[in-house]
Amino acid sequence: MSYDLDFWKYKKGIYLDNQEVYEKCSDAQTIDGLEDLPIESILRDVQKEFTSWKMNDSNIDFENPNGNGSFQIFTTKQFVRFDCYRMSGEDMNRIIDIMYEFGCPLYDPQVPQRYDQE
Repeated sequence: MSYDLDFWKYKKGIYLDNQEVYEKCSDAQTIDGLEDLPIESILRDVQKEFTSWKMNDSNIDFENPNGNGSFQIFTTKQFVRFDCYRMSGEDMNRIIDIMYEFGCPLYDPQVPQRYDQE
């Protein structure tokens, strides 16, 4: 089973339709009202957090060495999506915590809900 976790950061004073933002970002569109993200720093922090996981041919594909889950990362300059496969809730929360440190709350398109103060 797969689950995707999606993240972006609004510019101060701006709040848009989250589902529309998600759809446009998933199509790699740039959106007025979103901040550019420090993608290299985010990827570095993910690598640090998941050091025991195997990176497959890049720094965007990770596999748990005990076979309990994997994820792939899709990025644009404003958006990060983690496509998670058979991952535990605890491991997905590790991703959510990393992105929260960058000011990017989770948008869960399966619900759909963005977990922020708005």
